Amino acid sequence: MNAEPADQIRLLDVQALDVRLQQLAHKRRSLPEHAEIDSLTKDLTQLRDLLVAAQTEESDTAREQTKAEQDVDQVRQRAARDQQRLDSGAVSSPKDLENLQREIASLAKRQGDLEDVVLEVMERRESAQDRAAELTERVGSVQGRIDDATARRDAAFESLDGEAASVTKEREVIAAVIPADLLKLYEKLRAQQGGVGAAKLYQRSCQGCRQELAITDFNEIRSAPRDKVVRCENCGRILVRTSESGL
Repeated sequence: MNAEPADQIRLLDVQALDVRLQQLAHKRRSLPEHAEIDSLTKDLTQLRDLLVAAQTEESDTAREQTKAEQDVDQVRQRAARDQQRLDSGAVSSPKDLENLQREIASLAKRQGDLEDVVLEVMERRESAQDRAAELTERVGSVQGRIDDATARRDAAFESLDGEAASVTKEREVIAAVIPADLLKLYEKLRAQQGGVGAAKLYQRSCQGCRQELAITDFNEIRSAPRDKVVRCENCGRILVRTSESGL
């Protein structure tokens, strides 16, 4: 393949721009905010699970408290009715009076026990409410940190994407004047060689694979016409001759 020396040198400009695009893409993927957001998101998920558990416990204990208070109220009402009967004098039989007094005493003890249950449930409910409040605050704090990291990531995206768009446009302008067959070969080699399809020949070394050419290969390149597209015998990349090639 033959191509004007100037077009071959333009390949180096395209290559440099392609390397810059690779660097920008790598930097975009490697932003520290990615790991920060991932870590915070995991923390947020755990905190939300704990918050749901605390809220569920608070809801359960609220129902339990309501039930316990209803039980206390039922016992209190029954005791009040018994006391009213006792005070009214409607019960005259000594045995019935004794039974009624015994029931009132039993109800008083039952009421006390149930009131203790209410207090115990109230304490558990308050504890669940405190945990829920604390976890709600922590969820908000972590969410705020995620929002901050996301904003920083998006700002970095905007900057990197803006530069990538500018580099891409510059590449398109240069690539447009390079012969199609030369550009096609370059693209093919770039895909095969880890993103580097053309490299400068510096003295006797290929700047693509960083290996020195054998003297016979170097002499062949030296004697080749300037418009001949030469390749590195070591890596196969296009070798671009410049004033620094030592030819």
